[in-house]
Amino acid sequence: MATIKKVGVLGCGLMGSGIAQICAQAGYDTVVREVEQKYIDKGLGGIDKSLGKFVEKGKLAAADKDAAMGRLQGTTSLDDLADCDIVIEAIIENAQLKKETYAELDRIVKKDAIFASNTSSLTITELSMATARPKQFAGLHFFNPVPLMKLVEVVRTILTSDETFDTAFAFAKSVGKDPVSCRDNSGFIVNRLLVPYILDAIRGFEEGIGSIADIDKAMMLGCGYPMGPFTLLDFVGLDTTYYITKVMYDEYQEKRFAAPPLLRKMVLAGRFGRKSGAGFYDYAGEKPVPFDQK
Repeated sequence: MATIKKVGVLGCGLMGSGIAQICAQAGYDTVVREVEQKYIDKGLGGIDKSLGKFVEKGKLAAADKDAAMGRLQGTTSLDDLADCDIVIEAIIENAQLKKETYAELDRIVKKDAIFASNTSSLTITELSMATARPKQFAGLHFFNPVPLMKLVEVVRTILTSDETFDTAFAFAKSVGKDPVSCRDNSGFIVNRLLVPYILDAIRGFEEGIGSIADIDKAMMLGCGYPMGPFTLLDFVGLDTTYYITKVMYDEYQEKRFAAPPLLRKMVLAGRFGRKSGAGFYDYAGEKPVPFDQK
């Protein structure tokens, strides 16, 4: 297996900053790249705050927090990722933008480095073909919030070499995660099973099987889920989910992956979930209120 000493992260948003944080905490020198300095400042500030919470709860020593922050470097230049051993991409879910970035990165980063994508829906094979190193390309799909969620889906394509996969799998373990092996199918394991479930919840609501609150409550108490499908949709983002359904439907051409009419209408209405203040629940008050009760 290849030796990983320095990590590059593309994107310092919610996912990218979380990935950068756990890499720095695990002892890796980590360079995180964004398109503008303001996004770097915001992302690194978020990491500092996140690590601070761990210190407050007694789960991390203050000296370890300072050491982790000292291993982090923010940049707006892809050139600063040239000597990274692995580069993990966590930018917007836009296939064309990702491929353009990978093509540019491929000319800059040392030839033996591994590329990995944190995409949740696009196929790794498609992204890898933008480079001259498809054998050194894998998926590393982390889950939100990255510092707390233990799972990483490690995705191998039909071209990924055994050494690349084994190195990526071991790397995921080294940053404190519990990885699973996946084939390169749209949605991998989790979204392949989760997306039809949450879409069926919307269809069930459309068909009148129960209220939003009662469907959520039933799945929590009846199946032991930590949150119901509508609460989960609001957490993930209805716009994000809608985009994923389009990618997965294009891949499989099956109705169960198609967005129900209500999901499309919610997105058109700007009800994206928690991030917009309203989705299937309204978050304006002290407690979330289901929109079918307003």
